[in-house]
Amino acid sequence: MQYSSEIMEMCHVAQGTNHGPAPIPQEGTWTQVKDVGDINGLTHGVGWCAPQQGACKLTLNIKNGLIEEALIETIGCTGMTHSAAMASEIMPGKTILEALNTDLVCDAINVAMRELFLQIVYGRSQSAFSEGGLPIGAGLEDLGKGLRSVSATMYGTSRKGPRYLEMAEGYVTEIGLDKNDEIIGYKFVSLGKMMASIKKGVDAGQALKDASGTYGRFAEAVKTIDPREE
Repeated sequence: MQYSSEIMEMCHVAQGTNHGPAPIPQEGTWTQVKDVGDINGLTHGVGWCAPQQGACKLTLNIKNGLIEEALIETIGCTGMTHSAAMASEIMPGKTILEALNTDLVCDAINVAMRELFLQIVYGRSQSAFSEGGLPIGAGLEDLGKGLRSVSATMYGTSRKGPRYLEMAEGYVTEIGLDKNDEIIGYKFVSLGKMMASIKKGVDAGQALKDASGTYGRFAEAVKTIDPREE
């Protein structure tokens, strides 16, 4: 290690108190984190690409500094799905420092990793006060039984009004209108449930019927329309 002549000519002054880093909450305990391997916790974060045409929600479950579980959900450009596929192979088994500096291809995923890194190293994880943390597999709980991302897709124009396309319940097939042409409910298909039935051998038509449902006052609608065609 090299020192400048100015430093070499200085006299030595003792540092005094040096108690190390402030402890952060991790999985029900307070931990002084000094190495990457000291990091534990499950956390979520969102990132976006430079042109802001897409976003990524990233969920990581970290044990002893290693990413043991990664859930990558993207919305935006189609290329993001392929980048997410690559990230699902790249991230597990990496330390959070490695993942921060790994080529995750999609800028939105990179930004999400950056945001999660900041959260986790400052003790802002979802499992900060959960004794023992959360088991590997907890990330899938966000997806529910159908293992599909919870998403909302809505569209509207000032001339023609709103169109509900995808809700938490599923893919919207019809929206119900009252006498004033205001939306009072909708019919939906839970695609995850439908596909699970089809894989079990249920006829596609029956599976579609079983996975369909309504929300709101759909039964009272004066008129129903297909939000994608009408």
